[in-house]
Amino acid sequence: MPSGIRFAACVAASFALAGCASSDLMVKRQTETEAKVEHLIQSGKRFEQHLNELSGQAQSQEDQTKAVSAQIKQLQDAIKELRTAQDELKARNLLQVAPKIEVINPEPAPKGKDNGPPSDYVKAFGLYSVNSFPAAIEAFEAFLKNDPDNSYAANAVYWIGECHYSMSELAKARDAFQKVVNDYATSAKVPDALLKLGYTLAAMNEKYMAAATYERLIKAYPGSPAAAKARERLTAK
Repeated sequence: MPSGIRFAACVAASFALAGCASSDLMVKRQTETEAKVEHLIQSGKRFEQHLNELSGQAQSQEDQTKAVSAQIKQLQDAIKELRTAQDELKARNLLQVAPKIEVINPEPAPKGKDNGPPSDYVKAFGLYSVNSFPAAIEAFEAFLKNDPDNSYAANAVYWIGECHYSMSELAKARDAFQKVVNDYATSAKVPDALLKLGYTLAAMNEKYMAAATYERLIKAYPGSPAAAKARERLTAK
């Protein structure tokens, strides 16, 4: 074969081989591209599934939050109903019988020449202590009649007020506590008498007068236990 023809044949073969190589490279790149696209598609599907799962979890949490809020609302309503019932019960009890007033201070020994309370005063106080209020009132009044200037006279009047208050005889209790304040101004029982006078006025629905009495007590005896109780009553409004 002539050399020219051989050269042409070689050139043609070279082009053919080059064309095959180029075709193979294109196929390879196309395959790789398709694989990447498929990978992206699968990744997108997984991401979408994850988003759906998160959305479901968020919805579940929202539902749980709503359920908890509903339960809290029910508890709040129940507490309100309970408080209302308690207030009504207190109001009914107040109409039926006034509660016995607590003793703020222990029974002090009044200043004076006496070394201790007389026996008839002790007897009267004993009757009060066992809730024999009518008998205690009678005994305290007898003590006052027999010895009106005794240093325990203010205490006797005070406990008469306690007895009347415990029996819901509010007007008589008011008068007794007021008598301690007016007639025994130097007695150690005056702070307690003012406090119990405020309690009595409040029980009689004399709210303004009760508040004024508490304020008077706080101003006159600011460091006394009775004044501390009066402050509690004023701030509780």
